[in-house]
Amino acid sequence: MKVLIMAGGYATRLWPITKDNPKALLPVGDKVILDYIIEKTKELDLNVYVSTNRFFAKYFEEWGKNKDIELLIEDTLHEEEKLGTIGALNEALEKLGLDDYLVIAGDNLFSFSLRDFLDRYDGKTLIAVYDIGDFELAKRYGVVLLEGNKVIDFEEKPARPKSTWISTGVYVFPKEVMEMVPQYLEEGNRDSPGYFIQWLLKKGIEIHAYKFDDYWYDIGSADSYLEALKTLLKESQIEEIQISPYAKIIPPVVIKKGAKILGRSIIGPYAYIGENCMIENSDISDSIIFKDTIIRNSTIWRSIIDEKCEIRNLELKKSLVGGHAKIQRGD
Repeated sequence: MKVLIMAGGYATRLWPITKDNPKALLPVGDKVILDYIIEKTKELDLNVYVSTNRFFAKYFEEWGKNKDIELLIEDTLHEEEKLGTIGALNEALEKLGLDDYLVIAGDNLFSFSLRDFLDRYDGKTLIAVYDIGDFELAKRYGVVLLEGNKVIDFEEKPARPKSTWISTGVYVFPKEVMEMVPQYLEEGNRDSPGYFIQWLLKKGIEIHAYKFDDYWYDIGSADSYLEALKTLLKESQIEEIQISPYAKIIPPVVIKKGAKILGRSIIGPYAYIGENCMIENSDISDSIIFKDTIIRNSTIWRSIIDEKCEIRNLELKKSLVGGHAKIQRGD
């Protein structure tokens, strides 16, 4: 069996943050998303491959140094050129050969053990499913109808979901199913895992479900990104920083090296402050601030601010600010 982590998307729903930052390498606490997945693969003793695109390849190459993984680079530079998940899976199959594959979405944060997941694998296609508990939310995902642990129906983003069990982007495809990938694409089917699962069911392929609870996050929106931070940031990680005696830190937080916390600033809880940021007389909580950003006399809550921004005299709530932005209200 091979482990294939899919990280080739351009994450347009999180633009402008992900225009120059691959989503799988966004920080969540003191690690990036992909680190959490890689940690879970270590107990498997299997070869791990990460599939990405040429546009973001340099970021993954830097991240992957000294890690026991191999990169697969698809030759795309833009959103309109990209292979979908099944197209990238087919390309990996051509490079790596036929085998059973554990396939994991690279923007996926989940609570269960991959060892436990594979212990349930009996040679039939296996998918991890999570009860999202809300029919309205279920409309955004692939909805699974179950009979015990057997999948009897699957519908991608249905207008009227039949259940609140959803597929979470972790699959095991046996060799005989991997052999069907080229046929699926040749027939002109939609290049996404959900539609592939639907197609397999129509072909009479037996699919089993692995149920889990606790937490699962698909980092596809600012809200899910910030909620993942709140779940996974357990302890503060504060590097070499400059901090005013009048400033206050409310844990848990991550503050990277070179940051300056000046004046009567309040940082936290659940704040990520990137390298070399300057925060002066500002309150920041439930937010992610990327490196080299300056924030003065502002209140930031449930917001994501990209690198090299300058924010002055503002109250920002539930905002997404792209890199190099300068926003201020008059002094």
